[in-house]
Amino acid sequence: MIWLLLLIVIVVLLGGGMWGWPLLAGLLGASSVTDKASALESIAQLMRNYDITPAEVDAALRVPAAARPVAAKRSRGDVAKTLFIYLGAIFILAGVGTYIGTFWQSMGSAMRVFTTLGVGYILLIVLVSALHEDKYPRLILPLALASVFTMTGGWFVLIHEVYPHGDNWRAAALFVFGVMAVHQGALLGKYRLTVLAFTTLFFVYGFMQVGLDMLGVPFAYIAIVLGASLFLVATALEKMPQRLLAEPALLIGTIWLNSGLFDRIAVATSADWAGVITGVCVMSAAFGLHKAGRYPRLTGLGYFIGSIMAYSGLFDLVHNTSFELVYLALSAAMLYACVVLQSRALLFTTVIAMLGFIGYFTAKHFANSLGWPITLVLMGVAFLGVGTIAIKVRRQL
Repeated sequence: MIWLLLLIVIVVLLGGGMWGWPLLAGLLGASSVTDKASALESIAQLMRNYDITPAEVDAALRVPAAARPVAAKRSRGDVAKTLFIYLGAIFILAGVGTYIGTFWQSMGSAMRVFTTLGVGYILLIVLVSALHEDKYPRLILPLALASVFTMTGGWFVLIHEVYPHGDNWRAAALFVFGVMAVHQGALLGKYRLTVLAFTTLFFVYGFMQVGLDMLGVPFAYIAIVLGASLFLVATALEKMPQRLLAEPALLIGTIWLNSGLFDRIAVATSADWAGVITGVCVMSAAFGLHKAGRYPRLTGLGYFIGSIMAYSGLFDLVHNTSFELVYLALSAAMLYACVVLQSRALLFTTVIAMLGFIGYFTAKHFANSLGWPITLVLMGVAFLGVGTIAIKVRRQL
């Protein structure tokens, strides 16, 4: 078992550098465009994401501004029509929700099923009609979400009314997720909408999660298998019209995957080693994304979360041992990586780690010593001086 665990860790480490395994996403890694180089990098990233060629950019630049298509102004009648449609839908849903909340206890079983599952299928019929007519594109998203929500709740209500004394929630969830996956998959096969791809993936993975749990598979292995499979799905979505889902799918899949890895490593070794190893995996994945030029937000948050895990685990390992200064040496070495990678997220966590360790080390060994803070200040001045000299020398070369 331990050899299998080590093999998994090695594969993840290599995957981060070679294939760009993404780990987490967020706004922390999104560098703002402040100069020409940053603007060019952002433009290159957009061209890669949407398969735009330089020839297409050149053709777009050659089109005069007056000849470019201008969005037609909507008439007041269209605006009023859309407004009344939204208001009507809101009041209908509010009325149904108020009725259910007020008279739920006094309803019979058939009425409870109709006001939930029946309303859900009515919304589904309206959704299909809107998709077929293709006249109300702005209503598709709220209709799809409302129908999914009410149908899912309605199926649970139906099961509860049919089996009022049943307590096997896994079987009920497996049935509902399976039915909804078939529903949404059929709609996706017909209409190819992003929202339908999202709901289909949600119910398919919910079905697999519950099914594997009922088979007795440990949670960690479920997370590893489903996380890795969702990563592959996200990679495929990058080349499809539903590419908008690729980044959140990568986020969820890799969180799933690494939570399972953390659990298995912690069981085999300790939570401290699990934090260090998983953190290194996360940073390796972020480096792979950085080298590939994909998803800067995932890259930044990968560096951020990975470094936090690695620094926390490493401090717990060396705390109160003769290797405490190794922590300071490694965090100082990471500053070089921060400069090379130009990662603000990694620089932030590294600076916090160094300052935190210096504060801890000072309180432990030099609580009442005047020479230690003076030494720190002199060292800081020396490093600033060396850095200034190095910049001047580089400019002269």
